Amino acid sequence: MTLTRRPDDWRRPLRFLWRLPLLLLHATLGLALVMLMINPLTRRLRVRGETLDQSAIRWWSIAMVRIFGMRVRRVGTPLPGAALFVANHVSWIDITLLHSQRPLGFVAKAEIARWPLIGWLASRGGTIYHHRGDNDSLHGVMHQMVQRLEQGKAVGVFAEGRTNDGRAIGVFHARIFQPAVVASVPAQPVALKYGAGGSAQTTVAFRARENFIQNLWRLLGEPSRQVEVHFLEPARDEGGGRRRLAEICRERIAAAMAS
Repeated sequence: MTLTRRPDDWRRPLRFLWRLPLLLLHATLGLALVMLMINPLTRRLRVRGETLDQSAIRWWSIAMVRIFGMRVRRVGTPLPGAALFVANHVSWIDITLLHSQRPLGFVAKAEIARWPLIGWLASRGGTIYHHRGDNDSLHGVMHQMVQRLEQGKAVGVFAEGRTNDGRAIGVFHARIFQPAVVASVPAQPVALKYGAGGSAQTTVAFRARENFIQNLWRLLGEPSRQVEVHFLEPARDEGGGRRRLAEICRERIAAAMAS
C-alpha cells in the first residue's frame, strides 16, 4: 500500500465546527435512544435476521462512522450465524466500523470497558473482555467464545492482539483461533482498509503515546475518506489446527490489503 504524508490542513478547524456538535448530539440523544432500545424485550424481537437491540447498535455505529467522515464500502458478504470474524487492528474505530456491518461480540482488552461511549456500547454489544497477561482471564475468554459459537452467535477478534502503527499486519496469535476449531465453525478474515488503497492506515492508527481521547479528537478533524471492509473467503479447520487457520486468515487479509 502507498503511504503519504499529508501537509497541514487548513480545513481541519472547519470540520471541528460542524462535526463536534454532531458528535455531542449523537453521544447524548443518540445514545439515549439506543439505551431505550436495549432491554429484555428488544433482545427477543427480530428485524431482518437480527434482534432489535443489535439493529440499534448497528445504526448507531453507522452514524458514528459517518460523523468521522468515513464513507464505508463493503466488499463481500459476512457469514450468517456462528462464525469467528478475524480482522486486522488499526484503531479504536475498527470496532465501531465492524459493528456498523454485522452484529458481533468482540474479544477486546479490558481497558475498553472504561472508554467513554465506546466502552458502554461495546459492553452492551456483548464484548468479551480480556485482562492482558492474566492466564485465568484468557481461559475464561476462550470458554466464553466457545459457548457463544456453539449457541450460533458470531464472535469478532483482532488476532494481532493489539493495534500497531498501521504500516504492516502483525503476527496472528494462533491460540485465539482455538474456539473456532473446538466449535467446528468457520473463521472469516476481514480486511479493514482506511483511505484509497489503504493509504490512511497510519493516519487512523494510534500515534506514539497517543491515548483514546487524543486519537478520537485527531480523527474528528480528518478529511472525509473512503473506508473499505472486505469480508473475505472463509476458512475452516481441515486438519491443520489453529495455527494453520491463523496463517490462512492472515494471508488472505494481507493479500486484500496489498490489492
